[in-house]
Amino acid sequence: MMESIWQSGLKRPCFESLKGDTKTDVLIIGGGITGLLCGYMLKESGADYLIVEADKILNGITKNTTAKITIAHGLIYSKIEKSYGIKAAELYYRSQNEALKKYFELSKKHSCDFTKRDNVVYSRDNKEAIQKEIEVLSKIGAKAEFLNELPLAFSVAGAVKTENQAEFNPLKFGFSIAKGLNICENTKVLQIGENAVVTNKGKIHAKRIVVATHFPFLNKHGGYFLKLYQHRSYVLAIKDAPTIDAMYVDENIKGLSFRDYNGLLLLGGGSHRTGKKGGNWTELERFTKQNYKNAKIVSRWATQDCMSLDSIAYIGRYSKNTPNLYVATGFNKWGMTSSMTAAMLLRDLLTGRQNEYEELYSPDRKMLHPQLFANCFESVSGLLRPTAPRCPHMGCALIYNKHEHSWDCSCHGSRFKENGELIDNPATDDKKGLSH
Repeated sequence: MMESIWQSGLKRPCFESLKGDTKTDVLIIGGGITGLLCGYMLKESGADYLIVEADKILNGITKNTTAKITIAHGLIYSKIEKSYGIKAAELYYRSQNEALKKYFELSKKHSCDFTKRDNVVYSRDNKEAIQKEIEVLSKIGAKAEFLNELPLAFSVAGAVKTENQAEFNPLKFGFSIAKGLNICENTKVLQIGENAVVTNKGKIHAKRIVVATHFPFLNKHGGYFLKLYQHRSYVLAIKDAPTIDAMYVDENIKGLSFRDYNGLLLLGGGSHRTGKKGGNWTELERFTKQNYKNAKIVSRWATQDCMSLDSIAYIGRYSKNTPNLYVATGFNKWGMTSSMTAAMLLRDLLTGRQNEYEELYSPDRKMLHPQLFANCFESVSGLLRPTAPRCPHMGCALIYNKHEHSWDCSCHGSRFKENGELIDNPATDDKKGLSH
């Protein structure tokens, strides 16, 4: 089965499309978990809002997540301390911890297979990096424990355990919070103006606009085509594998992750920059065959993540030149917790409240990080690559992905089916003339 287990047996709610011109105080573009949570928070605050989704809600990246809710995003805290200082690391921890607590609160109202779990970040070869992360966590008041052995099929140099995190079914949760929200499906935004957008169903006048489309598609402002790249990763759902009692993830971006759900082991990994070569499902199948002799693969899927320059999300004003336009993107593989952080921060910005995390997540923060130069190199290479179909986003070469039978862009991560139908943004239109 080539779809995530979250979609199995669920009744999808349906929402009407926009019926002609309308107006709202806040327009949210994008019906993924970020857009829905933002709408939910605004509704709680009594604000006037509208969510528009080009397709169906939760039918993009959200449906393919591994759905871990945790403050432990790899070895993020030692990275932040190195780049911005210990105060920034503390702010990041507090913001993510508030998001975690909000999930615990909402899980009591919305049935979603919510389960408390410890989270474990391990390294197979760098004990010092794990020890440094624990040191920083201790400085900022977060509880963490060093482990030197794990119940996995390989040895580790060390691991950091964070207790009382969680996992859930993201579609059960999302469909539940969507009930009663002001949503228009099958309403595609074609053009964004200063206080209005044009859709395929009519014009929407809005005082403020939030772009929650995973990768921001408006190139004119913000420089997101330089500040972001996209990364693909793969998941197998495995039956009759050993049970695990926590969530595990490698600190290395190309490592493996593990969690369970309803008697299945969810094995993640095989990751690579979109449009480049990587391990994909082949790597996961090989690991399964070697380590789980009697296991059976029952489902597989892949997902795509927006990666920022410094491993911190971009949440806030889209750019200095667009005071009424806001964005949430760059969640770096930790979309569940970060989407809640984004919704709570955007709620405050949109309703005139002070929020101490505004500067930390500001999209206008410094860009001079090594990843910027890597992104520029990929963009130039993609533009100069000859004799290849071009991406309609910014003209980079499309590379055929034989494992997923798609055409992918290594510059910014747009993807298309073999027939040219758009799969993933920032491209906004189909690509005519593709074949294989």
